[in-house]
Amino acid sequence: MRLAGAHTHVRRIWTVELRPQAGGPSLLCPHCTVPAPSLEASSARSAALAHLAHHARADALPPHLRTCQCRERGCCWHPRHRGCAGPVLLALTRDRSGRTWRLADTCAACTAVTSHTAIVPDTLCSPHPANTSARTRRPRTDDEHRPRVREMLTYLASTLPCVTSPAARLLALQCALRSDRHGHVRLPAGLLRGMRLHRRPELWQELAHSGWLDLPDPRTAILQVRLLDDTPLDQAPSLSARRRAAHWALQPSPLAATAAQAPAQRLAALALAASTTPSHPSPDLATLARLCGHSPQQTGELLDQLVARRTLATWSHRRDTDEVRWQPASSPRLISAAAHRSAR
Repeated sequence: MRLAGAHTHVRRIWTVELRPQAGGPSLLCPHCTVPAPSLEASSARSAALAHLAHHARADALPPHLRTCQCRERGCCWHPRHRGCAGPVLLALTRDRSGRTWRLADTCAACTAVTSHTAIVPDTLCSPHPANTSARTRRPRTDDEHRPRVREMLTYLASTLPCVTSPAARLLALQCALRSDRHGHVRLPAGLLRGMRLHRRPELWQELAHSGWLDLPDPRTAILQVRLLDDTPLDQAPSLSARRRAAHWALQPSPLAATAAQAPAQRLAALALAASTTPSHPSPDLATLARLCGHSPQQTGELLDQLVARRTLATWSHRRDTDEVRWQPASSPRLISAAAHRSAR
């Protein structure tokens, strides 16, 4: 990673503003000279994200030329932290009102401590999207499911309101991963019963109120849902691969919380399992909190509850680095050797 040097003149920051006006909000972009037409209120957010993705594709750079734009501006976008570190990622940030959106190259450390920020998967802004119609290899390990679930959790953390309940987030995750290229989702009643989310109309109302999907007809045996936000529809993995990731998210090895546990506990276990990889065995507490829609203190309490429920054997928080180190309560062999070394 290069944070500064010979290529500091390369600027990869794009900002758009949704400005209210009669006839629908307008999209203002300082990079574009032609004003955008008025938008429908229900699709304004999707139009803003699509516009930012267009700029990222048009101004694509090789990874070794990308620099942390937050660092270039003196790290003024977030509170002080331990310094720039990790790979340079595309970070999507919105203001509290949801009117202004910024997409910028930011290192992993700065991204983790910037409020209202989520990582944008490279597959969504690649200048040459992968051919989703080609036959893909069936994943053989959990490590191939984790990135897809983690990317979708980060997308939901940025898109859904912060007050969205954990149960609604679990439901939205399944919808996003199981949707086809037209935004249509079919959820069997058996799947919802297994998640203990069957006949919970208030959850659908939460997601519909946020403008994320249309309300389904609860009387049908198979719920048919249409997503209003088209961001998940441009995913590179095939639908079958994403459905397998959705199935893994129901029992995320090695932290498969039982369906009887509270949705908040299940979401915390899923975020922890999806964020732990051999290369990053100790995720940041701030990152886990953002994925769960909670404060770091609430997330720590949820991890304590997972220990009490014997989903976790133990966990600890290193305050100097914000790292979470943990061990599962059962099947410890499923944790990578790197995670074992980090937990010591």
